[in-house]
Amino acid sequence: MQRTALTARRRERELDELASEPVDLLVVGGGVTGAGVALDAAARGLSVALVEARDLAWGTSRWSSKLAHGGLRYLATGDVGVARESARERHVLMTRTAPHLVRALPQVLPLTQGVGPRQGLTAGIGFGLGDLLRRDAGTSSDVLPAPRLARPGEAARLVPAVAREHLHGAWVAHDGQLVDDARLVVALARTAAGRGARILTRVRATELHGDGATLQDTLTGAGLRVRARVVVNATGVWAGTVDPSVRLRPSRGTHVVVPAARLGDPAGALMVPVPGSASRFVFALPAQLGRVIIGLTDEEAPGPVPDVPVPTRPEIDFLLATVSRVLDRPLLPDDVVGAFAGLRPLVDSAGPGDGPGLGSSDVSRRHLVAVSSATGAVNVLGGKLTTYRTMAEDAVDLAVKHAGLTAGPCWTADLPLVGAPPRAVPPADALARAGARATQVAAPPLAPALVARYGAEAPDVLAAAALPGASDVVGQGIPGTGHLDVTRAEIEWAVTHEGALDADDVLDRRTRIGLVPADRAAVGDVVGELVEDALKRL
Repeated sequence: MQRTALTARRRERELDELASEPVDLLVVGGGVTGAGVALDAAARGLSVALVEARDLAWGTSRWSSKLAHGGLRYLATGDVGVARESARERHVLMTRTAPHLVRALPQVLPLTQGVGPRQGLTAGIGFGLGDLLRRDAGTSSDVLPAPRLARPGEAARLVPAVAREHLHGAWVAHDGQLVDDARLVVALARTAAGRGARILTRVRATELHGDGATLQDTLTGAGLRVRARVVVNATGVWAGTVDPSVRLRPSRGTHVVVPAARLGDPAGALMVPVPGSASRFVFALPAQLGRVIIGLTDEEAPGPVPDVPVPTRPEIDFLLATVSRVLDRPLLPDDVVGAFAGLRPLVDSAGPGDGPGLGSSDVSRRHLVAVSSATGAVNVLGGKLTTYRTMAEDAVDLAVKHAGLTAGPCWTADLPLVGAPPRAVPPADALARAGARATQVAAPPLAPALVARYGAEAPDVLAAAALPGASDVVGQGIPGTGHLDVTRAEIEWAVTHEGALDADDVLDRRTRIGLVPADRAAVGDVVGELVEDALKRL
């Protein structure tokens, strides 16, 4: 357990070591791709350090739709290769590496007035093709049920807020949903740390060299020069600031957050076709902490890359209006309790004379791995959350070849992340048994939400807590926070095992309380005190 624990003290020690000990591979960037690269390289036996200017999952990796999807949209645009890769990587996540973090989510496309017959037919064909990809990936129907037509009553039970009038039935298909995208990144980083990788947040790479990089500890301002046989630039949408030769075409994906109760606490996701499109949908996705996330837009985002992208009013209005087409009561701006946007780091493949090129929604989600002529680093660009593992594999393959390193083959497709259940029994059964065993020794019994977030580590989260009231929720006694099921033990665990260095790390990335500003304000002081106490105990 301690090998995978990320703490402030470990950071200090490993930062000192990095100043005097060269590494085989230095990863710059602490998102899902960078964490995946660090794990892949460490698992091959290489010495690895990852540096991140801010916190794990600071950028695009925390602003996704939280889906591990099979690439249905890419089938619609003819990108069969990406769709097939997505389905296979979804299978790996759901059956081998992270079954505790990804669940099967029913997606409901209502056949009603707001959905034209042609859109319903096209969607049905797409679901059928997507099911062929599921089978090709080897995913059983026990893990992801096949798509089917459902009666109106079943559609209304899955998504109670759907308009019943003119509802003739619904397509119900299943895809993978992460309990949280930032939690996947943290699990990757901790698993890499367990294999010897140094995971260093608040460390900025100010310059890349052929044999390493110049770094700055942003907490102290101290600089250091690290030597590495090869550097991997995995900074995502900021890659161009590290390597000026990189050309990206960022697109902005905006989501809004509404209370789950406003949509009747749905058990499935609502799919609504975008008017005039055969391949684009707006989703209303049930999420943890009593929320529904509605997204997403796909708008080109030229210009300087902001630290935190900001949703625009027209994008928010578009999402609300599109979903409201199939609801019994339209969503209004007052229903929105939070909003967020992320920038996709799409590779710009248009040449200087190619004109404006494709719109952002049509740019391929294929990733690109190449050695930079400007810095000598291996750049890993583009791609998407679901396929992070193959991006990492390609990046490490090229890094090993470029630097002449001796390394074993990639085996991350069979490497469970921290919290994954034992492989001896099916994942769902293993988690259930782990929870049953825990209830025999833990009081009170483990909450399902705790198991959903931590898997087989859920009992350890409570057992490791040293602060009083470990199983109490952070909003205990605070009006209006009953939907926040985050325990005090989880706050402490974020500091003692997940590398959180301050309250913002916990609120905005380890627990996602901060996605709703009112929730953040309600429990922010309590979380801050718990973080401060936990840091003192390290």
